[in-house]
Formats: sequence, C-alpha cells, structure tokens
Amino acid sequence: MAFNTEESRQLYERTVGVLIEASSSSSRGPANFGKYPIFMERGRGSCIYDVDGNEYIDWMMAFGALPLGHAHPEVVEAITGAVATGAHFATATPIELEVAEMLQLMVRNAERVRFANTGTEAVMAAIRLARGVTGRPKILKFEGHYHGWHDDLLVSSNVVPVSSLGLRSDPVKVPDSSGLNRSALDDTIIVPWNDLPALQRAIENHPGQIAAIITEGIMANMGVIPPAKGYLQGLQDLAKTNGILFILDETVTGFRIAPGGCQEYYKLSPDLVTFGKALGCGLPVAALCGRAEVMDALQWGGVLHYGTHNGSRIGMFAARANLRVLTRDNNTAFRHTWRIAERLCEGYRHLFQKKGIGVIVQNVGPMFQLMFTDQPAIRDYREFCQHVDRAAFQKFVLSLFEFGVYASPSAALHSIVTLAHTDEDVDRTLEAAEKALETVA
Repeated sequence: MAFNTEESRQLYERTVGVLIEASSSSSRGPANFGKYPIFMERGRGSCIYDVDGNEYIDWMMAFGALPLGHAHPEVVEAITGAVATGAHFATATPIELEVAEMLQLMVRNAERVRFANTGTEAVMAAIRLARGVTGRPKILKFEGHYHGWHDDLLVSSNVVPVSSLGLRSDPVKVPDSSGLNRSALDDTIIVPWNDLPALQRAIENHPGQIAAIITEGIMANMGVIPPAKGYLQGLQDLAKTNGILFILDETVTGFRIAPGGCQEYYKLSPDLVTFGKALGCGLPVAALCGRAEVMDALQWGGVLHYGTHNGSRIGMFAARANLRVLTRDNNTAFRHTWRIAERLCEGYRHLFQKKGIGVIVQNVGPMFQLMFTDQPAIRDYREFCQHVDRAAFQKFVLSLFEFGVYASPSAALHSIVTLAHTDEDVDRTLEAAEKALETVA
C-alpha cells in the first residue's frame, strides 16, 4: 500500500484557527515538517502509529522522554493503579519519598531532592536558588545550550547565521524570543562551549558577581556535541576556585547516559543538578537535586519554590516504575541502549561512506545525530551554525517517513535509543535509510 497521510492533512486543516502550529509547542509544528505534521494516534514498544495507519520505528521518543519506549507494561500498570486510588492530593505522600530515596542511591551529590514538573521549572528553581545562596546576581551559560524557555537563559540557543554571533572573545547575546523582560538578560553571561580559556576570561571579567555556571553535560540542543576531553572537569575546577555554584543540567542526559547521568559518566560533582524528560517516562516529572548546604535554602523563609503539581502522585508512580526497570539486573538497560546505538551509528557511518555523502554521525551512547557537513567533527555552536546543512537533513528525515522510520526533522535536535529498540529495528532503519537516500539523491 502506498504511503499516505491524508488523515493527518485533514486534521491539520481543522487546527487552523484553533491550535497555533497544530499543537501546543512550536517544535511539533509545520516549520519542521513541511506542509503539515503527521498526527500520531498510539505507540507500543519501539513503534508509533499515525492516524492513517502507518507504522514507524520511533527514534525521537518524545524528544527523549521515553527511555523504556512506548507503553511499557510496568509503567502502564503503575499509572493505572495510581489513578484508581486518586490522581493527586497536593500533600506529602509516601511515593514521593520513595522516588527521592531512589534518586539518592543513583545520583552523585543528591543529598536533597525537590520535584517539579518540567526541566524548565527545575532550572528556574536552580537559578533562583544559586542567586539566593551566593548573594550574587549573574548566571553564566554557554552558546547553543538550551535550559528551558524562561527569560533569564533564553539566549543564543537557536541556530542563526554565524556572522551574527560576534567574536569568540566577546560573543553577541542573541535573544531567542520576542517578549522577554528587557532586563532579564542583563545578568546573563554568554561564553562559547568547549573553550576553557574563554570561560576563565569571562570569570575574570566579572569578579565576585557570578552565582552559577550552568551547562549541559553533552550539548544536546545542536544535535549531539560531546565535551572535549577534560573540559567539564576544568569547568568544575574554575567554578569551585571562584566560589561559583556548578549547575549540571541533565534534563536531556539524565537516566540515559548512565544511571547517575553525565555526572557519573564524566565523574563530576556539581552543586546542583536538574532532571526532566526521561525521569517520568512520558509523564511531566522533573527534579532538582544537590548538596544539602545549598538545597536546604529552599526551606520556608528562604528561596521560594511552589507548585501544586510538584511531585504529582501519578507521575511519581510512573517514575518509580521507570527507575526500577532501568536499574534492574545491574543496570542492564543502559548496556542495551549503548550497544544498539553503537550498531546503528556504525551502520549509518558505513552507509553514508559507501554512498559518498558528506555526513558525520556524532553520538554519546544512546544519543546520536546525523550531521550533513564536510567537517570531520562539530565541536560547538558556532561550528554547527556555520557548517551543518539543516535543509539536507530535513529532506532526508522526511523521506524516511515513507519507509517506516520516524525521527525529528530538526537537525538541531537528535535521536534516542531506548530499551524497546532491537537489532531488527536497526536493520530495518538502515534499509529504509538506503532507500530514502535514493529518493532524495
């Protein structure tokens, strides 16, 4: 049967005048998908199914929010059991304590835990906490990193012409949105990533003013860009030497790279760490963890952090089931995702080399991205903006849909391997990729 998305097209036409960009997030709209997005109806395991009945191997996995794949039976059972006894109480609950204790066992430096709903909210709390504890106003972030859509950090995280970025020695702040508080970015310092001398200069230029340095462990908002060898350790040392709090944003990397995230994998000791996406296994659950002497400032009368749905009961049941599966049999789920990812990435590398197409595959474990470029590697935001052909990537991914493979069409995002993915999924994906390349040649 020929590939057809007529039902999706009709649904998209119904959204006009009702939903902006067909959904409640611009990343899901037609800007990434061409004429209209595909409307999905259900998912199971490694696959999703659209309203026209098409099946896809899903490598996007809700932007990384599904480390076990779709509708894992233990998560489904946990959620349905929780709903049957009350959706949410907004009180202290035993399940919230249990999940927090699980995080303490998994995450280095998680001496205290506070739950939120999204990675954005967890980061907002971390920024306020850092300012409150240090009494300092400024926050240092890196070009190309995305820490949520709140005003203080919504800068230099979208792809723009490299000519608009200014010099590496004096980066231009490029706001990512209209409507920002006009003074919100006054206390935000922007620095190129993977460049310790640039970081040291920025710290020296703002003595005693920087409350926190916030970074992703792996740059995940420009495909996948690993940290240079020793970079994160050097960053951590500079922060400690200058009395600056080190915030590690693991909204994307948490419960994916290792049981304890990037701080375990790269042997880091951040003051604060934020989690989101994969923690709730499809439900909105996030967390802020950190050293007790910092986190305890969240007590009443200190740094305010509210939220009716923080630690939502159903979300906690989903998180508990998720963490149990991920850590079962001595963390075998992580070994599985790393193995499947390496096999898929090597298959892609061989395919593009055989076809003579300029594509590199960058990955850290189960996070990977194809970059259409003639460069041997992409090491930071500026190189991504200058050298990656995003239109070629989008054209390739959209052609994959026809052959039953789904990924984000945005080159600035990335793909995810989950516990549900199999060797057969890898074989089918590589076969589909070869066919897709023939159609877009």
